[in-house]
Amino acid sequence: MAGRLEGRVAIITGAGSSGPGWGNGKATAVLFAREGAQVFAVDINAAAAEETSAIIAGEGGTAVAHRADVASHDEVRAMVEACMARFGRIDILHNNVGIAVVGGAVDLPEEEWDRVERVNQKSVFLVCKHVLPVMERQGKGAIVNTASIAGIRWTGVDYISYYATKGAVGMMTKSIALAYAARGIRCNAILPGLMDTPMIRHGLPDAYAGGDVDRMIEKRHQQCPMGHMGDAWDVAHAALFLASDEARYVTAHELVVDGGMTARCA
Repeated sequence: MAGRLEGRVAIITGAGSSGPGWGNGKATAVLFAREGAQVFAVDINAAAAEETSAIIAGEGGTAVAHRADVASHDEVRAMVEACMARFGRIDILHNNVGIAVVGGAVDLPEEEWDRVERVNQKSVFLVCKHVLPVMERQGKGAIVNTASIAGIRWTGVDYISYYATKGAVGMMTKSIALAYAARGIRCNAILPGLMDTPMIRHGLPDAYAGGDVDRMIEKRHQQCPMGHMGDAWDVAHAALFLASDEARYVTAHELVVDGGMTARCA
């Protein structure tokens, strides 16, 4: 099964990691490169994007690091232009940028609502806006968006902006998929469940366990039917499937990767 993305160019946003270890975008970038893709690794943190690219280069792959705020129209346009200048095409787009801010309808500040919407939702819109014309000219492309089971279920944390924006990513995915299905472009979403990645250590411990990271990790493990959270590689392998020709007849789909969490009623 090696070489499933041989010769393809993949833009991965959020390709760095928000802390030590493997975030979803970082793992996906490395896995795509291992399968033959040339990776355009994008992150708002230039050093994080460089780290991912260095890992790929160290394994003999091809990657270019690019710093961009993907919620900025001008920076997204420049990002796509830079990728085209370097590789000449875009076969795969993986939208993987996201943040979570704890707060409900009453206590969440309006500025925080706007920030989460900008990062989680507007970024997907802007990147697709600029990449879709490229894929349409090529007559082929695959888009994989990272949503969340928080877009379809209450997960136990009161973060209304996260629920709302991840739900929106799911509907944007379906909208793009149906609008472009006849033009050779597929668009799907991954809905990760509770994952053990660097991102959860920023903000969530307060909501789960009064700031105790170890207690938060344990509580999240206990929430999962399999008895443990997934990790970034579980998301990466789902993204690989959706980006590959093995999923050539799969579009407008939300692939849940949650260890069974959304299947139970209590």
